[in-house]
Amino acid sequence: MNDAVDYAVVGAGLAGAATAWRLAQAGHRVALLDASGPANASGSSHGSARIFRYGYPDPLYTRLLREAEEGWAELERLHGAPLITRTGCLDAGERRDPRGLARLLAETGVEHELLSPAAAAERFGDRFAFGTETLWHPSAGVLDAESTVNAMVAAAVGQSATLLTDWPVAAVTRRGAGYMLESDDGRRLSAHRVVVAAGGWLPRMLGRLDLPTAFTRALPEFTVMQEAAFHFPYRNESFAENASPWPTSIHYLPEMIVYTLPGGRDAGFAGQKVAEFNGGTPVPDASAQTGRITDEQRRRITDYVAAYLPGVEPEPYAETTCLFTNTPDEDFVFDRHEGLTVVSACSGHGGKFAPLLGTLAAGLATGEREVPAQFRPSRG
Repeated sequence: MNDAVDYAVVGAGLAGAATAWRLAQAGHRVALLDASGPANASGSSHGSARIFRYGYPDPLYTRLLREAEEGWAELERLHGAPLITRTGCLDAGERRDPRGLARLLAETGVEHELLSPAAAAERFGDRFAFGTETLWHPSAGVLDAESTVNAMVAAAVGQSATLLTDWPVAAVTRRGAGYMLESDDGRRLSAHRVVVAAGGWLPRMLGRLDLPTAFTRALPEFTVMQEAAFHFPYRNESFAENASPWPTSIHYLPEMIVYTLPGGRDAGFAGQKVAEFNGGTPVPDASAQTGRITDEQRRRITDYVAAYLPGVEPEPYAETTCLFTNTPDEDFVFDRHEGLTVVSACSGHGGKFAPLLGTLAAGLATGEREVPAQFRPSRG
């Protein structure tokens, strides 16, 4: 396999692009493959609006996000423009436990305030009407997922990585000391090692990888959800002009979890993006998505907006679908068998870690860095 690349990375979304960047940066010969192209609309890494936040009930994730800050700064320098807009974030609802989150942010050194219901209403009542204790942390915001992917791909290619688009992987098989990747139309690529970061295609791809049954059985069940997101117009001109940027929000209600964020380019910067977390439709994998939104999904979010978001009109002007690839405990998966590494930055919250995802995946693939034990199911 003298003509083989050192690493083939399958999937040019946030995790795959980050991995290719870090591997190429370390001097390896890298090929980044995607069935379509980077940040394409059928995956989970397209669009301009993803929440960037620090509030996690598991302190591991907050610590990892603090570690990711250096990578974000490095990537923004390479890109030449900001990739994160700092709007702040509100966490509300008794199930969200704002007080407990405040303690964890204090332990990890993240600036924050715990607001009483009255204080939250005084400061944010023209936009949000949560009625509970609310956690405010101003360093949160909105990240531009598509621009982030493109910046990491450019950085990888700038370090001599090769980008192969329209390259759907049909099989990865062991060949001597390395692997052979074969496309749907019979093209082949040799690689000494492989990283699979296929997002919503991962459930289908697992059966195409040369992995032992014991390894694949140890992996969690991956459930791909087609989620619905709606854009609601701001009520007044000052909101529309972003005179005072809207925060993002996470709101836990007894019957649902709702997140909101400024919509960015996704809907003409004209309103707030609102969606129910895991309120969508399960699909076998990304290839089975339909793009359809049900009347019930629309009604649930419209009713929510009317009750809790006084700063927007309760009639959506745009709507879309996206994919979440979930694990039962919402933990990431970074696992490896011999020269084949599987990556799934799952459950709708991986984007904010993008530069660090590449560091973790590249470190595991090369053997130069271990990942947190809870991310490696094959280790039990």
